Amino acid sequence: MKNFDIDQTVSTLQSYIAPISAATLSWLAVILFHSATLPTLIAVLTGLSDKMPSVDMVLLTWAGLTAMFAQAVVQRNFLNIVTIAFGFIIQSSLMVLIFFK
Repeated sequence: MKNFDIDQTVSTLQSYIAPISAATLSWLAVILFHSATLPTLIAVLTGLSDKMPSVDMVLLTWAGLTAMFAQAVVQRNFLNIVTIAFGFIIQSSLMVLIFFK
């Protein structure tokens, strides 16, 4: 049996897991950004609430998502580009349904 080198194993695992974790956390951040206003918009749409989310929260969330979209385009990160674009479409559709109800 060959000698087991724990340092080499740890460095190999770190080199493979770190990029995967960074990409996963980036994608999770996009999902959480989009989820910030969805519960309120759905509650307004279904009539459970008449209180809209504050404008500053929506503007700052969309500004952050726009910055993340620009970063994804520069990095050519197709998963984030599609996720952010799909989230913008869903949120815009919900707002149109609420405003033109």
